[in-house]
Amino acid sequence: MATRFSVIIPAYNSASTLARAIDSVLGQNHPAQEIIVVDDGSSDETPAVAARYGAKVRYIRQDNAGVSAARNRGAHAASGDWLAFLDADDWYYPDRLKLHAEWIQEDSTLDFLTGDYEYQDDAGNLLGTSMAQHAAGRTMLAKARGRLRVVMDQPHEIQAYVADHFGDTHTLSVPRALFIELGGYPLGYRVCEDVHFLTRLVSRSRRIGVICAPLGVYLIHQDSATRRNPVAAQQENVRTLTALERLARNFPSPVRLGIKQRIQDARYNLACALTRNGQRSAAIRAVLPSLVSNPGWRSLRDVLSLLKG
Repeated sequence: MATRFSVIIPAYNSASTLARAIDSVLGQNHPAQEIIVVDDGSSDETPAVAARYGAKVRYIRQDNAGVSAARNRGAHAASGDWLAFLDADDWYYPDRLKLHAEWIQEDSTLDFLTGDYEYQDDAGNLLGTSMAQHAAGRTMLAKARGRLRVVMDQPHEIQAYVADHFGDTHTLSVPRALFIELGGYPLGYRVCEDVHFLTRLVSRSRRIGVICAPLGVYLIHQDSATRRNPVAAQQENVRTLTALERLARNFPSPVRLGIKQRIQDARYNLACALTRNGQRSAAIRAVLPSLVSNPGWRSLRDVLSLLKG
């Protein structure tokens, strides 16, 4: 039986970009079984944009509850065996579903799949690709040796992927049953909720399929909330990862080590944001926990670099 994908698009005041996202799913060379737009309480013309597609799009509206709640709502409503996600301001390339669907048909041992994607700005300029910009991605590209497909299955690969993953939500393909079993995306977090879910997914996985070609585009907004208030964004990042670390006591060792590395990086990034904001004492306090939880030269170096400014 052909792989049946439900594509879930959370949307909040997305009238200006939603049509491009939907069109990119409708243009897939492996058709999605369904497209589910979950409107997270929009006050603009998002409902009207979705309505233009008629029966081609399943539209669900909910009171504003955040992107995690919207994705989870779509997953529970989905009828496909596999889930794919797409934010309303991003878009797929035509083979995004096909490349995963064909591999799923050929190899039933894959726990989930991911892949490369492009970063573009609002003007359409290419800013880079995900796999090339992350050490874990470069490791998999080297392993692939020019092949389109490569399997991530070694402990050091898993650790690096958890520490600083390539790919993102819109390149993730996950069995619906596993998504539901894991509880979906966590509620109550505004930043890094995707990492929280992805890490829990990795902890249950042994073989991860990676497509070494861009499957879509992630749009970089220069006026995003993360760039407007980097301190608040990094504080929320640390909060989410700290909660994840508490859940990770029974995770496989490579996953636990990857989380430790990721939270150490997050604390340092928070400290840098605080330093740029003139909050030197707060910056030192932000990285001190790493000396306790992850003692060593790296943690000491982080503290010394902040002391030196």
